[in-house]
Amino acid sequence: MSTAPLIPARFFFRFAAPCLHVEERWGRGGLQLGTEYRLADFAELEGRGTFADVRVGWSAAGLVVNVRVEGKRQRPWCRESRLEESDGLQLWIDTRDTHSIHRAGRFCHRFVFLPCGGGRDLELPFADQLLVDRARENAKPVRPEMLSARSEKRVNGYLLEAFIPAAALTGYDPAEYPRLGFTYAVVDRELGEQTFSVGNELPYAADPSLWGTLELVGGK
Repeated sequence: MSTAPLIPARFFFRFAAPCLHVEERWGRGGLQLGTEYRLADFAELEGRGTFADVRVGWSAAGLVVNVRVEGKRQRPWCRESRLEESDGLQLWIDTRDTHSIHRAGRFCHRFVFLPCGGGRDLELPFADQLLVDRARENAKPVRPEMLSARSEKRVNGYLLEAFIPAAALTGYDPAEYPRLGFTYAVVDRELGEQTFSVGNELPYAADPSLWGTLELVGGK
């Protein structure tokens, strides 16, 4: 009888992925990223399938993230009042890419983007900042209106486009610090959870040493 390993395979690697520069600016219609911005799928190391295509791009103005979720039969469950329990995207970003600490500091951020759940009819996409669990120091507060989200319904899922402006990222300076500590979780009650680095077998939500790295490539 086969048993699951006590320590997931991704724990033994430190992941670094290129994050390409984006020339276009985020606008009212959002910003869709091409396939060249797609992040590698490291879950294959553990024989896990994926249901989300995650793409990230950067510019001096901030970070753009696209998520395409496929394989759903149910509508996403999203509530503005219950962010951590909702279907959607959560991001953890360390603008100093420090992997030697186990508790987040002021350069560590956590954001959530939902494809719906906002507005009176719960139909509007929504974005907000969350606190990093067990942080010794929190990043500066970010009001929801500083963040941007756009979504499209698809037959078997959704497309979610997100923008985090530089002003919402303490210490964001691509010229001086072209590496970001980074991980994500695409959470879905129907399909499960997909992460960039380790999964929920380990406390990645609270421990920056378990995050991967984005290498900011290109730009002038």
